Amino acid sequence: MTTIGNREKKRLYLNEVATRDGFQNEAAFIDTDDKIALIDRLSACGYAKIEVTSFTSPKAIPALRDAEAVMHDIARAPGVVYTVLVPNVRGAERALSCNVDEVNLVMSVSESHNRANLRMTREQSFAQLRDVIDTVRGTGVAINVSLSTAMGCPMEGDVPLDTVLGWMERFAALGVQGVTLCDTTGMAHPAQVRELCKRASQAFGALELTLHFHNTRGMALANTLAALEAGIVRFDASLGGLGGCPYAPGATGNVCTEELVHMLELDGYDTGVDLAAVLDAAARLPGLIGHDVPSQILKAGRRLDLHAMPAHAQGVPAERTLS
Repeated sequence: MTTIGNREKKRLYLNEVATRDGFQNEAAFIDTDDKIALIDRLSACGYAKIEVTSFTSPKAIPALRDAEAVMHDIARAPGVVYTVLVPNVRGAERALSCNVDEVNLVMSVSESHNRANLRMTREQSFAQLRDVIDTVRGTGVAINVSLSTAMGCPMEGDVPLDTVLGWMERFAALGVQGVTLCDTTGMAHPAQVRELCKRASQAFGALELTLHFHNTRGMALANTLAALEAGIVRFDASLGGLGGCPYAPGATGNVCTEELVHMLELDGYDTGVDLAAVLDAAARLPGLIGHDVPSQILKAGRRLDLHAMPAHAQGVPAERTLS
């Protein structure tokens, strides 16, 4: 913790996911050198972790077909964890050849969403990811599991809390270091988040717990505050608010990094992130991806980014004060 006056500022840890979760949703391929340049810029912003890319089949996600080239050529900053998504043993082997710090494994806790998104049952996904864990174990590379639809499935509705905790328990038993609870289609609400985080923290205090919110229904920041109340200190976020899910039509993307940092700093938290540097990086996104981004801070500025008085008001006499 750092201190502000006599008050301690609680330290939080932010993970940037735009270059994987965001870029994989973009229709146009982003040049490899541009990806590397952006990641290098993000590396200087003070993140705890950056999800660089995904070692999935280039046919499945052509937007990230340059995973090896990106991982080999980025300039790694001390203290930053460089993580990548891997879906299977082949992906894990590719990732290990690039000297990654962490692999991120993904499955849904909802049967319907897992079948729709990964074309497998949950048990089939678990068996495949167990093989990945066996491959990575003992290499010194950390293992994180992201559990999608942990706060609601767009086809089934609410997912029982015990179902989420049950899947956490199965992965914890395999020796993973972290679990990310994902609000994949923005269905979470604060009361639900608060309860899930309390139960998960109590049951799995040894795991590094991360929350991953989407802003589909405009509640990502409110849900972050609820998670903070429950003691969570690690959060995913996406530069410019990039990202989304094909099973949430019309949805915006992940919680926006610059909006999240802006709110947390105003609320007295130490994020470790340089907001000015993040805004500078976010301002480059429209040129890279060819369209606007959801970020409101990028459009409106920070709350104390003031404006000059309009010319028509400058000649108006000041009010006289009666003594």
